[in-house]
Amino acid sequence: MIEIYGKDACTFCAKAVGLADVLDLNYVYKKLGVDFTREELFEMFPNARTFPQIVVDGEHIGGYEQFVIHAKQAA
Repeated sequence: MIEIYGKDACTFCAKAVGLADVLDLNYVYKKLGVDFTREELFEMFPNARTFPQIVVDGEHIGGYEQFVIHAKQAA
């Protein structure tokens, strides 16, 4: 299961969702201000400085670039 933590007007958030859709991956998109707060984000990912933040099978893998690498390795 993939969790994508994103926000409005985020190009890389949209790219992450698009990649998950193209690869037909099972994911959940969680939006800042709706599904989590900024404080909750920093509790989950203390070193996060960008969006999106992505979790795969319970493991935080990082942002969009790390997601692309992970998707290529999984294919």
